Amino acid sequence: MQDFRKLKVWEKAHALVLQIYRLTAALPSEERFGLTIQMRRSATAIPTGIAQGCGATNDQDFSRSLQAALRSGSELEYQLILCRDLLYADAERIAELDAALVEVKKMLVVFHQRINNPN
Repeated sequence: MQDFRKLKVWEKAHALVLQIYRLTAALPSEERFGLTIQMRRSATAIPTGIAQGCGATNDQDFSRSLQAALRSGSELEYQLILCRDLLYADAERIAELDAALVEVKKMLVVFHQRINNPN
């Protein structure tokens, strides 16, 4: 059992959630129950999955939680593309968020590998 708040990947994922909330607050009101809620759910599922994994009693459960977090990251990656293509946000802002997301996803992959191959 680990303290998820001490993990750099969790810190970065949490920071990304805050940025996604700021972005989605500016989306058109008709997206309140569409893209806004989907992006927020996908974003929050990343640090939530990390936290959940830290509470796991074995590496297999921890691994599954990290995989779920990674899948949520892929969902968010597409939603950022959609947001950009619908012209809901500046392409530069989306690129910044995407870069932060890619960094988190890479960290998750490395962390997942470390959990599965502790040697």
